[in-house]
Amino acid sequence: MPDPRRAIPRTDALLAESGIAKAAAELGRDLVKSVVQDVQRAARAGELAPADVAATVLARLPGSASSLRPVLNATGVVVHTNLGRAPLSAAALDALVAAGGATDVEFDLATGDRARRGRSALAALAAAVPDAGGVHVVNNNAAALLLCALAMAPGREIVVSRGELVEIGDGFRIPDLLESTGSRLREVGTTNRTTAGDYAAALGPDTGFVLKVHPSNYRVTGFTAEASLEELAQLGVPVVADIGSGLLAPHPLLPDEPDAATALRAGATVVTASGDKLLGGPQAGLLFGEKDVVERLRRHPAARALRVDKLTLAALEATLRGPVPPVRAALEASVEDLRRRAETLAESLRDFGAEAVASTAAVGGGGAPGVELPSAAVSLPARFAAALRTGEPPVVGRVVRDRCLLDLRTVRPDEDAKLREAVRRCG
Repeated sequence: MPDPRRAIPRTDALLAESGIAKAAAELGRDLVKSVVQDVQRAARAGELAPADVAATVLARLPGSASSLRPVLNATGVVVHTNLGRAPLSAAALDALVAAGGATDVEFDLATGDRARRGRSALAALAAAVPDAGGVHVVNNNAAALLLCALAMAPGREIVVSRGELVEIGDGFRIPDLLESTGSRLREVGTTNRTTAGDYAAALGPDTGFVLKVHPSNYRVTGFTAEASLEELAQLGVPVVADIGSGLLAPHPLLPDEPDAATALRAGATVVTASGDKLLGGPQAGLLFGEKDVVERLRRHPAARALRVDKLTLAALEATLRGPVPPVRAALEASVEDLRRRAETLAESLRDFGAEAVASTAAVGGGGAPGVELPSAAVSLPARFAAALRTGEPPVVGRVVRDRCLLDLRTVRPDEDAKLREAVRRCG
């Protein structure tokens, strides 16, 4: 009897087939070839018939050369760290595509000379926070703090409250970050109470700056006290304020969340923040402050290692100049609108056990801890949670009391149809 494995199509023959050849041109020959070889191995093992090899290859080809998959965030966490934090606006996405080729990121088209890198994005950032004498952008907020330590306190002391020695995620801690620069931390006060007098008593000739860190992912309540930025600004040394979440101006829904403009008016020398949280832009570390100090940060040798690329600059500028980004739209969504959408979706999914229910969303991303955002959700049997996560597109909700909740505060209205079809496919 002839060996049936001899009927398995050869690699070169498969790569020449029209559909597979087109995919190789779009995704890359090496990626497609690896899928072809995996399917051939399965056929040799008897897991599929040789006649089905070509069709199986086409079915297994990814939609793009990247393994990252777009996900529908129905968790109710507006800035979800594990899902990439802030979803970018359509304007920011368009800017990314436009900046993908050659751009004038560091070139003056009028004169033909070299120009300030990212000048348009920096101008947009300065316009958004007029209180700042200077602005600069690095690759994340941790990098912004790192640069401050390197430029403002090399081999010197950074005075910080014990209650603000926070862990910023994935095991990374601010004390470790700052001490890695060669600076020394001078801890003052206690976990729950630190006064301006505690800072003043610690100042000396070795003081580089006072650091004020907003504990954005937790709250300390009860018998507490902390020094204000206004009080720290009167101590006669530079004050660096890490506000964390990237709010540039006060927001009525988040009255306790610090913002860059208010911190600068309170007397902070430098303010650092994240671009991919409440600002709703790409991952970036934002620096605002006194002009000469920010210029010193910009000219420090480490600034080169921490700089952002043209794609980040393009997306940041579009976020600042463009329409309301998705993060802000989600925060400001009307509860009544969310309720109506949930009722409409639940009615169309009644056969799958769907119900419209009240829900509670959160800001997330280490911002506004304890703030609850009233919301509305589609409630389904708990079995839908895993099926939706592994479907196409993946939908991530949350399970509460044996029900899978799909919170609509983090689902754009134009994604409702996708959500509906995803549930139907899993039913």
